[in-house]
Amino acid sequence: MARVTLEFPEVFTFSTTLTVRVSDINYGNHLGNDRMVSLLHEARLRYLYSHDFSEFNIAGLGIMVTDIVVTFLAESFVGDPLVFEVGTTDFNKYGCDVVYRVVNAKTNRLVAKAKTGIVFFDYDERHIAHVPKIFTERCGELSQCS
Repeated sequence: MARVTLEFPEVFTFSTTLTVRVSDINYGNHLGNDRMVSLLHEARLRYLYSHDFSEFNIAGLGIMVTDIVVTFLAESFVGDPLVFEVGTTDFNKYGCDVVYRVVNAKTNRLVAKAKTGIVFFDYDERHIAHVPKIFTERCGELSQCS
């Protein structure tokens, strides 16, 4: 079976640390894949907040996740501090990809790479919308993100 490969630049301009909680552990005694998705969501929220946005207010629009890919490269356990590096890439007129690199701060091991595709959505009118200019100004491609 072919594995999905995600390629990212070496430098991300935003990072946040989240600690693996006991409730994040699955029956394999490591971080569960469903819990990783929740941690990615938290990292994405923190990224947006760092640019004075929220998921429901980016120039009056919200965002909607259209797809997600997570590739696991190492296990994580209770108490592990995970650094989530976050950025945006692959813009189109309605959205972009939010990309993540997850590193265990204790061991410096790469734990996961991920991406979530997002589109901008007008929740009042119930339709997708163009990427707001202020979003691309503040969070353009990784190499330009401020």
